[in-house]
Amino acid sequence: MLVFLLRNLTTRVGILLILALFLSRIGIFRKLVSKENINIKEKVLLSIIFGGFGIIGTYSGIHIQGAIVNSRVIGVFVGGLLGGPMVGALSGIIAGGHRYIIDIGGFTAFACTISTLVEGIMAGLLKKRFENTSRRVAFSLIYGGIAELIQMIIILLVAKPLSDSLLLVRTIGIPMITANAIGIAFFIAITDTIFKEIENEAVYQAQLALKIADKTLAYFRKGFNEETARDTAKIIYEMTNIKAVAFTDTEKILAHVGIGEDHHLSGSPIKTNLTREALQTNKYIVANVQDEIGCENHQCPLKSAIIVPIREEDKAIGILKLYKGKENSITKVEIELALGLAQIFSTQIELSKIDYQRELLSRSELKALQSQINPHFLFNAINTIVSLTRTQSDDARRLLIHLGNYFRTNLQQELDVVDLHREIEHINSYVEIEKARFGDKLEIFYNIPEDIDCRLPPLIIQPLVENAIKHGVLGKVEGGRVEIIAENNEDETKLIVKDNGVGISEEDLKYLFAGDSHRERIGIKNVNERLKNKYGPKYGLKIESELNKGTIVTIVIPKY
Repeated sequence: MLVFLLRNLTTRVGILLILALFLSRIGIFRKLVSKENINIKEKVLLSIIFGGFGIIGTYSGIHIQGAIVNSRVIGVFVGGLLGGPMVGALSGIIAGGHRYIIDIGGFTAFACTISTLVEGIMAGLLKKRFENTSRRVAFSLIYGGIAELIQMIIILLVAKPLSDSLLLVRTIGIPMITANAIGIAFFIAITDTIFKEIENEAVYQAQLALKIADKTLAYFRKGFNEETARDTAKIIYEMTNIKAVAFTDTEKILAHVGIGEDHHLSGSPIKTNLTREALQTNKYIVANVQDEIGCENHQCPLKSAIIVPIREEDKAIGILKLYKGKENSITKVEIELALGLAQIFSTQIELSKIDYQRELLSRSELKALQSQINPHFLFNAINTIVSLTRTQSDDARRLLIHLGNYFRTNLQQELDVVDLHREIEHINSYVEIEKARFGDKLEIFYNIPEDIDCRLPPLIIQPLVENAIKHGVLGKVEGGRVEIIAENNEDETKLIVKDNGVGISEEDLKYLFAGDSHRERIGIKNVNERLKNKYGPKYGLKIESELNKGTIVTIVIPKY
């Protein structure tokens, strides 16, 4: 009899597990089971599902000695472990109440009703311990066996007569404790596969979010507008299973790609109440059914959505929306994907503001440098040219051309970067005027490869050459030499301005970038800051100097 009951009860348990396996493929069940926090409505729905498993366990039971050997406890106990006390109690009431109300015979009806409820509440109270253990299947097996043992005790205490209860427990005790404990453990193993699959989906979605971020990085760094929103929405739409992707600012739709784009038009005012609510509350919202979305078009194919604010300095400046074409189809993984993308886009928009401010700063620094054209240089140049007009008219004409080129370049620099050879032409105009003034006291040497490929911010080298001449070689009675060198490397170009002038003391070198009232310091500081703003902190000027031996200033311009 023992072997017969165990074999037949195991078969019934197997039927329940097959149903559980089938149920694990259904989206709504996967969503309910995997959610960390479920509301009252969802708890009631879970209670009905697991209570239904209990009812099936009752109907598939084996009638013996005025009782039913059943697997009712499996659904109720699993419901309590996954859903907590409320789900355990409600599913126990559903399955146990059914056993008591429906006339299917047996003197243990009332005892089974009580034990089913007790087992459901017990499982619910064990939920926290169950979630904190790494051996969930073993936990379920042990406590499932204990729960069935409690049922046997309740039968002995409640069912009458006692002699019949004792005989029944001796017959069904071991088969029910064994089979149902194993069934509970297997049911939990099935639900654990759901969690693992969802974790794998989460890993995939995280990788997907990074890929999307990589592809969209160039767009929102240009600003948050209709063009960048449309390009970004297309990328998300093409790389995911989302049926529609939309962006809005605080007033209008910036882009809508996918189903519903026939009436969710770019440039039109925001259509859904849920979008307005997300903007006002600055919190994400999940719409599970079409009515929650609130589109005025009753034929709108958008059935569910995750709506996430895009923030700038913690203030919502727009919305990212991911839509699905079925109700209740937004999963936890898709919520995490939307939240991750919104955070990435918010960061990109913040960076676009920083880039813009940096560009403004760089332009203001360039204007400041242009404004520092020393009037004494202009007067000296004119005097030099005037002195040559009678005796050396060709040289005077040549110097006038250089002077015009020099000022034209200084005052009309609007480009972000210029070719190195253009910068050298500008330097040469300055140098030719200075050489005309100082004659043999000043020697200039260029070592610039003709095929060099280098683009750099304008007016970067000229202030360094000017400092080398005025505060380096002309500080010596006999004058000196200035070399301008370019070295072409694979990933960068190294530019060097070298002189054999008076040099700089260690003390002065420490404060060279301070930018005090000395004009040469302001120029050096300006160039240093422009380089760091453009390329990063490690690309500032490198200056080496020794008193009475000279100074070497090095600039590194990255190629990529």
